[in-house]
Amino acid sequence: MKFNTKVIHGNQHHDPATGAVMTPVYQTSTFVQTSPGKPVNEFEYSRASNPTRSALENALASIENGGRGLAFSSGLAATDCVLRGLKAGDEVIASDDLYGGTFRLFSRIYKDSGIVFHFLDLNEIAAVQQLINDNTKLIWLETPTNPLMKITDIEAVAKLANARKILFAVDNTFATPYLQKPLDLGADIVMHSATKYLGGHSDVIAGALVVKDATLGEQLHFQQFATGATLGPMDSYLVLRGIKTLHLRVQRHSENGRKVADYLTQHPAVANVYYPGLKTHPNHEIAAKQMSDFGGMVSFTFKSAQKADAISFLEKLKVFTLAESLGGVESLANHPALMTHASIPEEKRKAIGITDDLVRLSVGVEDIDDLLADLEQAFQ
Repeated sequence: MKFNTKVIHGNQHHDPATGAVMTPVYQTSTFVQTSPGKPVNEFEYSRASNPTRSALENALASIENGGRGLAFSSGLAATDCVLRGLKAGDEVIASDDLYGGTFRLFSRIYKDSGIVFHFLDLNEIAAVQQLINDNTKLIWLETPTNPLMKITDIEAVAKLANARKILFAVDNTFATPYLQKPLDLGADIVMHSATKYLGGHSDVIAGALVVKDATLGEQLHFQQFATGATLGPMDSYLVLRGIKTLHLRVQRHSENGRKVADYLTQHPAVANVYYPGLKTHPNHEIAAKQMSDFGGMVSFTFKSAQKADAISFLEKLKVFTLAESLGGVESLANHPALMTHASIPEEKRKAIGITDDLVRLSVGVEDIDDLLADLEQAFQ
């Protein structure tokens, strides 16, 4: 079954109780048992499993070519579930350019756990090899990264991780399974903030993990069940509905994203454009190798390098909406240093390139002429 069919039919079945084409919202906390410990079917209590959430989890596994999917109350809850498998003394190697919430989770919530985190450019394979030791238990990768759109060679990192039996997780939020399949390239775990492209309509907070290995899937499910970070049935329904149009939306996001990036590269006020589809992008060849297209996320800086210019530009947008998040059908604009990445210390932000004049765009599915006109009037 090909991807465009998978998003609609993959691991999906008509409702067995009613024949409903779309999975109903099973808004129930518990399920009847015929005798103590003997439920009517697999469902006992919705924290453990729920028919609507199970339908979503089956769809997630299908579109990522995985064996098991798990749906969480947020992307950070999904990330936290992976970390709960570690213990004091374990070490984690992570991308130096990370979503601010992920960095906050790693560096502040787990700072007293005894787990050691190393942040570096994961394309520096020699540096990664030097860091790896017997205590290295997890490599955590974003590609493309948030917000600088760095691309890392998933296959190259997977070879390192697999050779040392290190768990390897990829945050696939920006690329989506329509553009990139980390499990096929050797990753053990794929994570999504399903709030973004999978849901696609800015109306739900959700997260996801997908794995191939059944034992790892069972371990993660137990950690999820024991800590309770599960996705409710209504939210599960919304994400499942969003997945059914993922291929159509991401195709348009990518078309528009490429045109916005091209426009920005020609604009006299713009200094740098971060978009993996540009041949000038330092990791363009890696992106072309492991992605089928380049998505709708574009970041850029101003030639003036002034924070005030970025803020003025953002305040003047009319079609693009100034807001956090990304991946919805509507175009969004964001100032990472003041918004999504404010939790990262200023000195670290500047060291990795998140400057005060950096703007991140989530290019939506509107008419491209309207989007380009909006950018132009904001620059003027």
